[in-house]
Amino acid sequence: MENYLLEEETYQIIGCCMEVHNELGFGFSEIVYKDALEYEFRKNGVLFAREVGLVINFKKPKL
Repeated sequence: MENYLLEEETYQIIGCCMEVHNELGFGFSEIVYKDALEYEFRKNGVLFAREVGLVINFKKPKL
């Protein structure tokens, strides 16, 4: 198996996502999953920023 940059962090994040999925399943609104994932991240010491603004330049540059 290859070594990937931030491999441990990636596995930890995926593990949190799988925990939320296994616990909640499907069918809830997006906000429910956001709240659950935030809980799992905090519980597992994963540093994150929620809903950070992002500028996307689509088809023309930002003026």
